[in-house]
Amino acid sequence: MNKRTIDLWVGIFVAIGLSALFFLALKVGNLLNFKEERNGYELMARFENIGNLKPRAPVKSAGVVVGRIEKIRLDPKTYEAEVRIHLENQYQFSRDTIATIYTNGLLGEQFIGLEAGGDSEYLKDEESIKKTQSAIQIEKLISQFMFSQAQKSPDTPDAPTGNAAPAAGVKKK
Repeated sequence: MNKRTIDLWVGIFVAIGLSALFFLALKVGNLLNFKEERNGYELMARFENIGNLKPRAPVKSAGVVVGRIEKIRLDPKTYEAEVRIHLENQYQFSRDTIATIYTNGLLGEQFIGLEAGGDSEYLKDEESIKKTQSAIQIEKLISQFMFSQAQKSPDTPDAPTGNAAPAAGVKKK
């Protein structure tokens, strides 16, 4: 093979590699979705704190992706986050469903988990999920723990637990 043919093949492989990296970046960022048909229904959920939840994040039930987050906005009256959720038609949830914000792993992406209740009536398009649980902020938990540890005085000995052995010469009743 001559030099020109080798350069051509190297260029083709580089182009394929770059396009694969571009495709992977879009897929990881939830920016690529081949199913753009909008079969489904939308629900609203209000949270006091959504943490790092982002639009297009997954909505899961029992670990299965049942929808995506469409839009997030702040309600100017209540100062709560309003999250618009798009669910696929094949998944129906009862009126007493609980929506909770979870994190994948310690530093992973956040998503909404739906836990279906036992009500016989199902949520319909444009209805609201009444029971929600906000995101747990690791930073806030760590700072509360550190603050509580700082409040403890190092000079104060720990209180006895009541399970200590009796001193010599003292009989236990």
